[in-house]
Amino acid sequence: MYQDKTLVCRDCGQEFVFTAGEQEFYAEKGFQNEPTRCKACRIARKNSRAAAGDGQQREMYETTCAQCGAPTRVPFIPKNDRPIYCSECYAARRANQF
Repeated sequence: MYQDKTLVCRDCGQEFVFTAGEQEFYAEKGFQNEPTRCKACRIARKNSRAAAGDGQQREMYETTCAQCGAPTRVPFIPKNDRPIYCSECYAARRANQF
């Protein structure tokens, strides 16, 4: 069904192969765009972003779990319009949905 494709890296201009296996993986994950960078440039970009501080910790906010009342931290500003759960209560609610 899939066949290897030769693509050109947008950073270094070198050709690289987008394999049939990679294409199948992309399709399974629902990715709609083909890769635009070769593996070496993807790794270099990831490393430069981490060194620049893009990978630093998010600011966390203190709140209380709506289910068990335990103090918890969340990566967004809590609002009163929706309940907020600690990790354990959130995981339990997700498990009960399926």
